Amino acid sequence: MDSHLVSTNYFFEKQSGFSRGKVRDIYFINSEFVALIATDRISAFDQVLPRSIPFKGQVLNQIASDFFDNTKHIVQNWKVAQPDPNVTIGYKCQPIPIEFVVRAYLSGHAWRLYKEGKRKICGQTIPEGLKENDPLPRPILTPSTKADTGHDMDISFEEIIKQKILKKKQLEKLEAISQDLFAFGTEHAKSKKLILVDTKYEFGINNDEIYLIDEIHTPDSSRYFYLDSYEEIQGKDQQQKQLSKEFVRQWLIENNFQGQEGEEIPELSDMFIDSISKRYIELYEKLTGNQFQKRSYDEIEKTIESRVNQFIAEYYN
Repeated sequence: MDSHLVSTNYFFEKQSGFSRGKVRDIYFINSEFVALIATDRISAFDQVLPRSIPFKGQVLNQIASDFFDNTKHIVQNWKVAQPDPNVTIGYKCQPIPIEFVVRAYLSGHAWRLYKEGKRKICGQTIPEGLKENDPLPRPILTPSTKADTGHDMDISFEEIIKQKILKKKQLEKLEAISQDLFAFGTEHAKSKKLILVDTKYEFGINNDEIYLIDEIHTPDSSRYFYLDSYEEIQGKDQQQKQLSKEFVRQWLIENNFQGQEGEEIPELSDMFIDSISKRYIELYEKLTGNQFQKRSYDEIEKTIESRVNQFIAEYYN
């Protein structure tokens, strides 16, 4: 497994800034645009794992790009162009420091809290008597604060308003947009014989208007189950096969890592890295209905640099 895009180090024409996220490198072009490069890094429990995953960045970028194009009727988004399979260029927005997490099933983080005995998550009441991966009575919004480093923290609507992060009307509008996006994603997933279990949305402000930013309905921001086998597996009280990053988190938990202080990230074998890459590609093909075309990693850094600079030159000239 020698094909990876681990990190980048460019200085594009008209570049005005740079920052490195957990899995993406972010370049600011003048005061107008952001060039977001989806690398093959992978994170879990807010930690970047020591090995990268071939084609992961391409999968995430292409899925998000398609969903941005297909959800413009719900809310405008930051995407302007996709000049390369690993790159999206979009409008620079002022991020709203809240992740809008919509959940339709009791899975992942919500299940871990429920198992601990909690019946309220972000102010939302969860019924008694549910087991892991059961459907919730309706999709609920469980926001979290957006942390630059460390763990994101759950937060209730009341706390968001009390801390003056958002006004009540803004919060209600963003909740409605999030639910509409989730409904669209749910129907799309169903058409591909998948279940959209939960996902997160991020928003920003540009010219005093709300924009959907970051990514949408990717395996890093979402969780999917198989529709055809869900009822049978749930009836047997077995683990659902997930097309998401959750199986990586579960593997880490089984190997005594949850991102807590003093814990060491276990070694990821070549076989495990290969299995993660195949799972990402599988989700791409299931979710889009298209065969995944693996990009060439030959001189990938030069290719990306050339394509981004070409966009800049064409826009400003």
